[in-house]
Amino acid sequence: MKSPGITIKDIAKVLGISPSTVSRALKDHPDISQSTKDQVNKLAVEMNYRPNPIALSLRSKKSNVIGVVIPQIVHYFFSSVISGIEKVANEYGYSVIISQSSESYVKEVEVCQTFLHSIIDGLLISVSKETDHYDHIKLLDEEGIPIVFFDRIIEGFDSDYVVIDDYNGAYQATEHLIVEGRRRIIHFSGPPNRLISKKRLAGYLDAHRNNGVVIDESLIIQCDEFHKAIESTQQLIDERVKFDAIFTVNDFTAAGVIKILRENNISIPGDVSVVGFGNDHIAEMLEPTLTTVSQPGFAMGEKAMKMLMDRINLAAPPEYKKEVLKTQLIVRNSSRKRS
Repeated sequence: MKSPGITIKDIAKVLGISPSTVSRALKDHPDISQSTKDQVNKLAVEMNYRPNPIALSLRSKKSNVIGVVIPQIVHYFFSSVISGIEKVANEYGYSVIISQSSESYVKEVEVCQTFLHSIIDGLLISVSKETDHYDHIKLLDEEGIPIVFFDRIIEGFDSDYVVIDDYNGAYQATEHLIVEGRRRIIHFSGPPNRLISKKRLAGYLDAHRNNGVVIDESLIIQCDEFHKAIESTQQLIDERVKFDAIFTVNDFTAAGVIKILRENNISIPGDVSVVGFGNDHIAEMLEPTLTTVSQPGFAMGEKAMKMLMDRINLAAPPEYKKEVLKTQLIVRNSSRKRS
């Protein structure tokens, strides 16, 4: 007698493996061992598992539509990524549906569920800074929807991705400050659960070590937004913390730093140098203009979309592609050499 409603999750539970592993085993994915494939297929027969015919029918039809999930479109970096994505999508005859998570895990889950129940041929995603659980993305993967991550990836999730060389970018920014004579360099860091934050912090720390500068961990402060930077910078000044430079995780945070330093009549870069990350348009609008790390957003969008097209068209190799794009330090007036 047929067991009602047997799903991939039921098979996974019995075998003590993830649903995504079951899904890939059933699809004869090369990343899954033969013994696991044999176990999964044997149990699927025993449990009388049958794929959802409606879902299969929907997935077998191409819509020529790609879903894109980004944290925030307001940032120049992400708008540049979108431009790169759309350029390649147009070349392949694809349309793009863009949704913002607004840095919210809950909103990201809602967006992914919407894409799951619509007809998209693939997904490009950069996860929110709140995201710690990834079941909503695994569900898309289990449905056979190709996924490519860009900028912010999920550690341990097997997929193609394109990222920035965050480590080297942060290293260059910090070493630049050290070469300019700065020794008390504050780092306004990003969320500790995000790999980009970890990489930038690692670059900051290694630049200190490799240049013989003592690391003061009290100068590492989690702060990644304009308004938080206003509060944190003023607090540092009020508490008379000694510092001669601030390296921020993004340019909007640096803008908050510059605002408060100027309001307190602290000379930039005479007393304190400021370096951001991202080379947002705001970097050249600030006074003084902001030294920052340029990241190739447009190229990231192009490469991520091309990877996804290769997956959709079965032109990609079985192993996942992992591409790291170079950054460039752009020196401006906020960190010029002391006279």
